[in-house]
Amino acid sequence: MKKFFRILLWTIVALVFVGTFVYLYLNSKEEQARFATVQPDRVTIERTTVLTGKIEPRDEILIKPQISGIISEIKVEAGDQVHAGDVIATIKVIPDASQLSSAQNRVNVAEIDLADAKVKYERDKALYEKKVISREEYENTAKTYSRAKSEFDAARDAYRIVREGVSQYNASESNTQVRATIDGLVLDVPVKVGSSVIQSNTFNDGTTIATIADMSNLIFRGNVDETEVGRLSLGLPMQISIGAMPDLKPTAVIEYISPKGTDSSGANTFEIKAALKLDNYEGLRAGYSANASVSLEKAIDILAVPESVVEFSGDSAYVYILTDTVPQQAFTRKAISTGISDGINIEVKEGIDSTAVLRGEKIQ
Repeated sequence: MKKFFRILLWTIVALVFVGTFVYLYLNSKEEQARFATVQPDRVTIERTTVLTGKIEPRDEILIKPQISGIISEIKVEAGDQVHAGDVIATIKVIPDASQLSSAQNRVNVAEIDLADAKVKYERDKALYEKKVISREEYENTAKTYSRAKSEFDAARDAYRIVREGVSQYNASESNTQVRATIDGLVLDVPVKVGSSVIQSNTFNDGTTIATIADMSNLIFRGNVDETEVGRLSLGLPMQISIGAMPDLKPTAVIEYISPKGTDSSGANTFEIKAALKLDNYEGLRAGYSANASVSLEKAIDILAVPESVVEFSGDSAYVYILTDTVPQQAFTRKAISTGISDGINIEVKEGIDSTAVLRGEKIQ
């Protein structure tokens, strides 16, 4: 009986040992991977780039005063539509003391000359009526009197211009009234009533009273990376997407590519300007952020495969062609010539045809 149990025990030990060995062997055996397969297809591939930028008026006009002084009245605010010649603001002149004194002195001298000329005129007039003096002498005195009156009026007007900035002869065209120079929308009024302003001249730009722009003539202004600027050209169409107005999809045409790049966060970029083509500009505002999609390259009805099945090595590209399925999948590596890519599909120029079955993603 003991011998029986001894044999049984060794048998169990042997079975456990063999079972363990078989289990370890089976687990150490490499599992055969399986792959999905794809075939080339004829598609249209378009390579595009996206430019970020803003919607801006083609021209923003800065309205500046022609005299220095203090703003006494502002007649517009941002968002108002104005026409050329409309009064935007009125300026109160703060006269220079020396100029005011000089103008006052001119008035005083002209007044003295006028009084003297008047006395002589009235005297010669009486003598002429009594035929004591000749007509020529009388007329010369009258001319002198007339010139004295004109000089007195001119001196008073000059004094008024220095003191108030307004002439009695052209008050409606006075420099104290700041006017719009174009038809357009008022974008900004950076001054307030009581603000001091400086006239625009050779030595300084002057104070901006308002900014006006024609909002029916807008452009897209953006930047493109140096790696893609060479593919752009004047007249190339763009599709514009405006973040604040997602339903509006205007087109634009490139009209300017900067000949000089600028360093932007370590990247060299070039400025692009494109004229917007839109029938209705209502609702568009200056400064809206926008993206422009530009087609850099397009190929129609070409043989292509998913770019994920292509293996790149240096300047060469390869695919794996299915050669057998039994007892397991077998593939052979094949060199191909590639063309345009949109990041998803890539053109195959040479190496395979539409009947080839290619190795795709691993599924097991």
